[in-house]
Parts: sequence; C-alpha cells; structure tokens
Amino acid sequence: MGLSFESLSLTLRGRSVLRQVSGVLAPGEVTVILGANGAGKSTLLSCLAGLRLPDAGLVRLGGTALLTLTARERARAIALLPQQADIHWNVNVRALVMLGRLPHQGRWGHGPADDAAVDAALAATDSVQLADRKAQRLSGGEQARVLLARVLAGEPRWILADEPFASLDPAHQIDAAMVLRRAAEAGAGVALVLHDLTQAARLADRVIVMKAGAVLAAGTVAEVMTPAVLEAAYGVRVHAGRDDDGAPLIVPVARV
Repeated sequence: MGLSFESLSLTLRGRSVLRQVSGVLAPGEVTVILGANGAGKSTLLSCLAGLRLPDAGLVRLGGTALLTLTARERARAIALLPQQADIHWNVNVRALVMLGRLPHQGRWGHGPADDAAVDAALAATDSVQLADRKAQRLSGGEQARVLLARVLAGEPRWILADEPFASLDPAHQIDAAMVLRRAAEAGAGVALVLHDLTQAARLADRVIVMKAGAVLAAGTVAEVMTPAVLEAAYGVRVHAGRDDDGAPLIVPVARV
C-alpha cells in the first residue's frame, strides 16, 4: 500500500516550509529524505504521519485520503519516530515498548500476540537486557533503541523515522539500519530523514532531496546522489567513491 503526497504546502510563522511537495513512496523500499537544515524534511514526515495538517495538498495511503482514516487506523498503518522523542513516563522498558501495541489492543488489554511482538522488537534492537530497567534512566543511545523497539512492536505498514541513528554508537547504527532494511524486505515501507550521506547511499532504494521546502531531486541513489545535486542541496563539494568492499562512500570536503 503506497504512501503518496500531492502538492503539499505549509506556511509556519510566516515562512514557507513546504512548497508544492509531491511524491510517491513504495512499500518494500527504504526511501531516504535528504536536505540541509530547514529544508522541510521533518515537516514532511509529520504530514505523512497525519500529525500535521498542510495548508494545501493531500496525503494518501493507498487510494484513501489519510485524514479520512480514524486515529486508530492511522496508528496501525503508520508509525513515526521523531527526532526529539522524549520519554515522559517513569515506566520500565517493556511497558514502554508495549505502548506500540495500543492500536492493536481491545478492551481486555494485551494478549499473546502483543507479548510476542514486544519480545521480537526488543530482540531486534538489542534491548532485551534493558526490559526491566526504568526507561527514563537509560542513556541517550539506549533510549533511542527502546523507542525504535516501540515503533517496531506496532508492526506498522509504514515506518517514518527522523534521524533514527543520531544517538547510536557505530555498532548499533549498523544494527538499526539492518532492522529497517529487513522491515522493508518483509514488505513495510520505510522513510528516513538522514544527514550522513554515506549511510544514506548504502541504505536507500530511493532518495528525495529537498531544498527550501521543495523537492530538488528524486530517484535512485545513482540518479540523485550526484556531486552536482548534493552541492546544490547543501552548498558543499563532495567526494563520491567506493570503499574497499565496493560500497558507496560520499564525503563532504569543502563549502562552495
């Protein structure tokens, strides 16, 4: 079930944050959204999750306008992991991750399927050993893993995440990227905002590059993540090559 957006426009505090932004995200793929600070990336994710209403334009899930769905239907279909995801409840990690199952639960609370989904999410994020600890007492990186686990536990058809690797150490960044790649391979749609260009080039199936609230370029990594496009988006000169294993390597080297 595709997630599409048509001519999204939004003005906040007198500034045009989104300007006629359109695109189609496909299930089974990882789409990475790139762009400089203030390009509109996080705002676009919020609109795609139904958490922010654009001034104009429409988001569709499949053929259905997203905002015609109930909040419960949207929560089952789409999970958003925001960049600033604070933990406000003094609960243990397992209880926090179980919150991801709320859209699936009836009046009698959680059941075996919910427990199994939480167990799988904790395992996928290397958080099993954290299950009985208070979530607010975890390190920033541990909290990031637990919040990703909460998203995974909901088994959404779409995972939207804003800088999901920012607080993670290198090993857990690799783990989280693999988790999201496996989710896409299992049929979910994944859309990520990233700043690490090499990470984006290695993980993405498709890329959207934004600039000043508009789509500058969209397509495959080879089509979009070129020195010319990245220079236009970020105002930097980049070196694009391959590492010893043949994986993409994109390094900003200077302002232009």
